[in-house]
Amino acid sequence: MHAPVLVLKDSLKRESGTKVHHANIQASKAVADIIRTTLGPRSMLKMLLDASGGIVVTNDGNSILRELDLAHPAAKSMIELSRTQDEEVGDGTTSVIVLAGEMLHVAEAFIEKNYHPTVICRAYNKALEDAIAVLDKIAMTIDVKDRSTMLGLVKSCIGTKFTSQFGDLIADLAIDATTIVGVDLGQGLREVDIKKYIKVEKVPGGQLEDSKVLKGVMFNKDVVAPGKMKRKIVNPRIILLDCPLEYKKGENQTNAELVREEDWEVLLKMEEEYIENLCMQILKFKPDLVITEKGLSDLACHYFSKAGVSAIRRLRKTDNNRIAKASGAVIVNRPDELQESDVGTGAGLFEVKKIGDEFFAFIVDCKDPKACTVLLRGASKDLLNEVERNLQDAMSVARNIIKNPKLVPGGGATELTVSATLKQKSSSVEGIEKWPYEAAAIAFEAIPRTLAQNCGVNVIRTMTALQGKHANGENAWTGIDGNTGVIADMKERKIWDAYNVKAQTFKTAIEAACMLLRIDDIVSGIKKKQAPGAGQAPKPKVETEADADGEQILPD
Repeated sequence: MHAPVLVLKDSLKRESGTKVHHANIQASKAVADIIRTTLGPRSMLKMLLDASGGIVVTNDGNSILRELDLAHPAAKSMIELSRTQDEEVGDGTTSVIVLAGEMLHVAEAFIEKNYHPTVICRAYNKALEDAIAVLDKIAMTIDVKDRSTMLGLVKSCIGTKFTSQFGDLIADLAIDATTIVGVDLGQGLREVDIKKYIKVEKVPGGQLEDSKVLKGVMFNKDVVAPGKMKRKIVNPRIILLDCPLEYKKGENQTNAELVREEDWEVLLKMEEEYIENLCMQILKFKPDLVITEKGLSDLACHYFSKAGVSAIRRLRKTDNNRIAKASGAVIVNRPDELQESDVGTGAGLFEVKKIGDEFFAFIVDCKDPKACTVLLRGASKDLLNEVERNLQDAMSVARNIIKNPKLVPGGGATELTVSATLKQKSSSVEGIEKWPYEAAAIAFEAIPRTLAQNCGVNVIRTMTALQGKHANGENAWTGIDGNTGVIADMKERKIWDAYNVKAQTFKTAIEAACMLLRIDDIVSGIKKKQAPGAGQAPKPKVETEADADGEQILPD
């Protein structure tokens, strides 16, 4: 008998075969169970302590999973799922995890029967194609201009969130904000850039009802000289700069030796004249408000206040871009290049208000703003953060619909329709793939089932009734009303989902499930080593003078 050969180091753990599959499936199910209760209108909130000791109270799948620190690699890849979903469509972060967890759960039975994972994956992919086809069939197109439809839609998407108790408020904010910043690309396409042009300002205090979408922008700055400059200007002419209005220092340090004392005065005078020139170039356009991203010297400030112009300095670049979009001004890099067309006249009102503890500058009542600020007020910081997350989701939903105005039924109806269709089709699938295909069909029922669980109704009875209704294909829009757990027609209850959110959810979930099923080997405990010869040797520690002080010269 030969002595056993050691291939892997002792420190490495290697698991392979079905053990890994089971471990991965267990891990993914654990992740899915964490956020299972946050699905649907009757959802629970999760409270998480993050690394810095702050608390996050939320039921947004992505936010929860982002804060979790997981050991298992498969669970980590589940978290990536909800992140993708969040970045891609902004909603459906919870369902994607629940669905993927369920897909893996039904695959477990097949792995025990020694099915090969690739067979299961093939069946899943086939199921995915058919599922998307079903979505296309039941989707209905809507008119983006029709406000009440949009409202119902966004409302049903955030109905699952904490803010649903404030009714239309968040939905209104989201729709207003996204319609303002929508840009027509032609051919009926609209592009909505939420990240760049919609700023959410959270100001603690007041009530949620005070939140509003400003037809313009606000930022956390005051005018430079509050006593002298006007704090309220109607129809201001706005000039935006991104250069400093102060004397230019040389790029590198220069020393000037002056022999005569008068030369020093000449030098100072030149500096003053330089700034005066700059200011005069700007003032000849008769602005009422000058905003710069960089510094503004006292002297320039003096010239401006003398001319009755308000000035704001050191503004964030992103804020400056928003002001430009809102007021129609052009950001100018050098004052001598100013033209009349660069002056923004689109704003109706500039004023500085004190909210709570801070001064905020508002540039509002713009004529045709392409950027806006959503002002959120609320009792506490945690509340505001949660509202902001919900608003993000709501705006994403509104954006998705503006981009692709197709709807599918919510309340688990879509999943049930897909499930019923796939069950019928499974009889025509040939060979061994038939069973995993059917299982995938059953897995889709996880969503309506979870909805029913969260309402606290009799799950089995409700599910059987729903399956019966869908099996004979009478009405694709029958689902669960998430508030009461009653079986209802989603069209009448106005419970809808955006088409591309659903499609993305299915795709992400199934593709992830396939990927996790294909893993058959986990090697852990790998030390981060460099290949011999490739890495440099660790640097010898060179003592610097600083170390010398710390060392005790006399031995203890």
